[in-house]
Amino acid sequence: MDGLVILTRQEQEYLLHAIESSLELAELRELFLWAQGQLQAVLPHRMLVCMQLGPDGDVVRAELLHAGAPAPALADALCARSEGLAHAVLRRWQREGALPLALSAGAGAEEGRLAALGIGNLLAHGSGPLPGGATFFIACDIPAGPDSRHAHFLRLLLPHLHVALLRLAAGVPVLRALSPREAQVLRWLREGKNNEEIGRILGISPLTVKNHLRRLYRALGVGNRAHAVARSAALRWPLAG
Repeated sequence: MDGLVILTRQEQEYLLHAIESSLELAELRELFLWAQGQLQAVLPHRMLVCMQLGPDGDVVRAELLHAGAPAPALADALCARSEGLAHAVLRRWQREGALPLALSAGAGAEEGRLAALGIGNLLAHGSGPLPGGATFFIACDIPAGPDSRHAHFLRLLLPHLHVALLRLAAGVPVLRALSPREAQVLRWLREGKNNEEIGRILGISPLTVKNHLRRLYRALGVGNRAHAVARSAALRWPLAG
C-alpha cells in the first residue's frame, strides 16, 4: 500500500467536499447518509464498520453502516464483541504496525472469514491510542479491491471520521472552526446583508448562500438569522485561519 499518490483536481474537490460535509455529522443516520454519499466519491464501498475504543483499548461501540438491510447474522459476525471479525482485523492491524490494512477473501485466518461471510475485500485503519479513546474503521467490498489510492484517502479522512464518531458517542455538538467561506457569509450576515447581497459580494448564487446559512444554523442550534448572529457572537465561534 506504499507509494506516492498525487490527487487529480477532481479528487481534491471530492475530498474537500467529503471533509466539509463531515463537519455537520451529529447523528448515526447522518453518518450513514454521508458514508453512502460524499464518502463514496473517494472511498467506494458496500459497508462500513465504525468502532470506538475506550482508554483501555476495549471496544465500547461498533456500528455497521450498510446500503441495504444487513442480516443480523452478518452484523453479529462482524461486530460481536471479542469474537467478531472486525475485532480480529483490529488486532491484526495493531500487530502489523497500525498502517492501512488491506485484505482479500482467500487463505488465512481473517481472509477465510471474509470468504465465509461473502465479503470480497476490506480496507482498515484506525487512530491508535488517544486521550479521548481510539477509533477504527473498516470499509468492505471496495470495487476492484483496495489499492494505495484508497489507503491514502482513508488516511486523509481518518481524523474527520474519528471526530464524527466521538461526536455521535457524546451526543452533543462539537464547536468547530468555520470554513473560510462560512466565515465570509457570517461576516456579511452580521452586517445585515440579505442572501442576494451576500451572493453579489462573494460572487456566489443566493442558493449557495442559503446552503451555507443552513449549515451555520445547524451547527449553532438556531433557526434564523438574528439568532445565528447573536449566538455566534456570544460563543465567539472560532473562525478558520
